[in-house]
Amino acid sequence: MTTFEAGAHTVPSELSTEVFDWGSIKWGVSADLFSRAPVTAGEVIINPTKGHDRHVHPNSDEILYFIDGEGLQTVGDSGEFPVKAGDFVFVPKETLHSTFNTGWRQLRIIAIYSPGGAEQALREAPDYSVLTPGAVPVWERAR
Repeated sequence: MTTFEAGAHTVPSELSTEVFDWGSIKWGVSADLFSRAPVTAGEVIINPTKGHDRHVHPNSDEILYFIDGEGLQTVGDSGEFPVKAGDFVFVPKETLHSTFNTGWRQLRIIAIYSPGGAEQALREAPDYSVLTPGAVPVWERAR
């Protein structure tokens, strides 16, 4: 993994892509990339008709900013509510939550963990794989 100098920036073509059955993530800021980064931030892609299981981040709050697409979000016991481009969602640490894409296009989200580190748990998921910088995820057509 490449470590960048303080004050540098990242570009997607230089970052690895974390791939799951439901979509992919590119982390643009993390302690893995910038040793002094106190947060983790990246772009999450959830493919149409996909979503991730309800889960918690025991040590990090999460902020979601929806860039494109539409979906359903859960946070705690609030039930499902619709989300779309321009919406923000705050998920306090230790709160069960999930995101599901209900649209025909990819649901694009900026996810921020504060403090950073919650992304490490994703690497334990059974459907996790990582692509080297520049490699593009290949998705199977549903039959």
